[in-house]
Amino acid sequence: MGRKSNRRGQEGKKRGGKITDAAQLARKILNFLDNNYGKEFNAKQIIKKLEIRDSLTKGAVEPTMHKLAAAGSISKNPRNYFASVKEPEFIEGEVDYVNPRFAYIRPEAKYEMEEDILVKEADLKHALDGDKVRVMVYPAKGSTGRLEGKVLEITQRLRDEFVGRVEISPRYAFVVPDFRKMHHDIFVHKGDLNGAEHNQKVVVKITEWREEDKNPTGKIVRVLGKAGEHEVEIHSIMAEFGLPFEYPQEIEEEANAIPEEIPTDEIKNRRDMRDIPTFTIDPVDAKDFDDAISYRKLENGNYEIGVHIADVTHYVKPKTKLEQEAYDRATSVYLVDRTIPMLPERLSNGLCSLRPNEDKLTFSCVFEMDENADVLNHWIGRTVTHSDRRFAYEEAQENIDKQEGDFYQELTFLNELAKKIRKRRFDKGAINFETVEVKFKLDDKGIPLGLMIKERKDIHKLIEEFMLLANRTVAEFIYNRNKGKDTFVYRIHDFPDIEKLETFSTFAKRFGHDIKISEGTKISKALNQLMDEIVGKPEQNVLEQLAIRSMAKAKYTTEPKSHFGLAFKHYTHFTSPIRRYPDMMVHRLLQHYLDGGKGPDAEAWEDKCIHSSEREKRAADSERASIKYKQVEYMSLAEDKDYEGIITGVTEWGVYVEITETKCEGMVKVSEMNDDYYDFDEKNMRLIGSRNKKIITLGDKVMIRVVATDIDRRTIDLEFADNEPKQKRRK
Repeated sequence: MGRKSNRRGQEGKKRGGKITDAAQLARKILNFLDNNYGKEFNAKQIIKKLEIRDSLTKGAVEPTMHKLAAAGSISKNPRNYFASVKEPEFIEGEVDYVNPRFAYIRPEAKYEMEEDILVKEADLKHALDGDKVRVMVYPAKGSTGRLEGKVLEITQRLRDEFVGRVEISPRYAFVVPDFRKMHHDIFVHKGDLNGAEHNQKVVVKITEWREEDKNPTGKIVRVLGKAGEHEVEIHSIMAEFGLPFEYPQEIEEEANAIPEEIPTDEIKNRRDMRDIPTFTIDPVDAKDFDDAISYRKLENGNYEIGVHIADVTHYVKPKTKLEQEAYDRATSVYLVDRTIPMLPERLSNGLCSLRPNEDKLTFSCVFEMDENADVLNHWIGRTVTHSDRRFAYEEAQENIDKQEGDFYQELTFLNELAKKIRKRRFDKGAINFETVEVKFKLDDKGIPLGLMIKERKDIHKLIEEFMLLANRTVAEFIYNRNKGKDTFVYRIHDFPDIEKLETFSTFAKRFGHDIKISEGTKISKALNQLMDEIVGKPEQNVLEQLAIRSMAKAKYTTEPKSHFGLAFKHYTHFTSPIRRYPDMMVHRLLQHYLDGGKGPDAEAWEDKCIHSSEREKRAADSERASIKYKQVEYMSLAEDKDYEGIITGVTEWGVYVEITETKCEGMVKVSEMNDDYYDFDEKNMRLIGSRNKKIITLGDKVMIRVVATDIDRRTIDLEFADNEPKQKRRK
């Protein structure tokens, strides 16, 4: 029976609005009502919606609907209005508000859905980018088969405050948000301006957004100042990402009340390592020293290497205001001109910081190693240490290079050990991502005078290897105690998605690099070979960034999974508790187990891991935003000349180009390319000129010039240098 009616449905044809099959008409009505779940329609409305024009089919609509209702396929109310009885699928997810016309909803992992849900702007219920929502999902339809849906409820707003520029007219005011994914200006009553003046940067809080209103209403809660000024723009970024401007007074008071002197009883309860040569190595402008390294030769001919970490949890106790603030911030944030610390300065730069010539409380991982860098033994526990020397990276590197100066022999030997550990790590499949890092030289007003590409030397890698060793050792120590059943905080990195890697491989080929994508360690070897090939080449930064994006994101979790990028079975973060809350969690759990404690319930710790991962993403996004702001400002002040660049992205609306000299990325708008009309070839990520057949594709080396910079939106508009020059403008 089902087979026969299905065949008739395929044979039924629609000619000039005439539906020639009764079963087909029933299916059309049923599908329409299912796709409009929650709404009621009468026969007349259905005829209009289905665009039925012939009288025969029109007359069949109402009887067909009554038959469907009698069969229980649809519902009917006393007024002869009909509705779907289908149970739609409901999911919860996060909004990715792509453009003013539509958004995608990323379903939560528990639904195991492979694709995002498309929601048109009219069905968003005023949900904004990053909001958590409950969505009704319609059946897939159309040639693409894409799932579409409708937001039923906003379960959690990501933010209700936005940074923007206020525009004041005689009768009303609007705030135009800086955030590119906020597609609505915010209306402000004249009485809610809070003293803001026209064109100033402000923070506006949404107070009302009625369903029938196109724009939300808000009030200005903070006036940041004149747009374009350094301090105002940095404060704008801080406000945009919800970063704290200062510590509440009670937090500072609690920090200042902690005694500086270390009690004698506390020292007695720890391993005393103050007599062992110890030093710190950090950036020249660092003030908080998380970690120190000690070194001595043992009587048996082996070497004792100690990795000593600030014992933050000795000072920051559970259930205190300091603890709650550290948890809420979860990480220090490093903007282009300042640090927003996780802990107050009294702790981060004082009590906890491993400053030279001071006794300090530490949590240590002490290794007995031989000349081959094999770990023969290790010990983990609380210590008291004394740093004999504070090195800047450059100074320590110079001592190794010149073979003179403080601790040059110890530094040289540690460097040799680190190189052996590093080689072993890469032999086991670790990936060597040497990302390009840009640093700006700023004047006292924050204006960029120049930029430098940070260079990673042996001394940076030395510190990195011993920190990685300590982190891995702590993770494996806890895992091996009880085969991973003890609750702990791990840092994991999933195996990459092969499809994403194949897409990356296609990109790399456009730059002339052939990568063979296969399973296991072969992926690592292929990627490492590529990283070696591109060092110092114009495409280095582009391909490194694309490779990282093709990887899974590292995160914190209580699940004892592996770390693909480092090729470690188990890994954690133990070495930076001054600036990362997960390291404090690790210290607490580690001491709990060293004291013989049983594993606590994992759920509460998993919640803290999720929070920490989210805060880490916020920090990374805000750091990138501050760098982008300085890049835009730097290019607005830069010499008006043609620059070499490399095409990093091609879309239907524009071509993204990274300027080789400055590592700044801008866009050439297709609408401004007046030498021809260009068609977008999505499959091959390229533009093709319809008349001149010119091809513009990923990886092309081009000459460009800057035509406009917009600090509010943090964008750089470019044009190809063979275009007719336009006057450079700054907004």
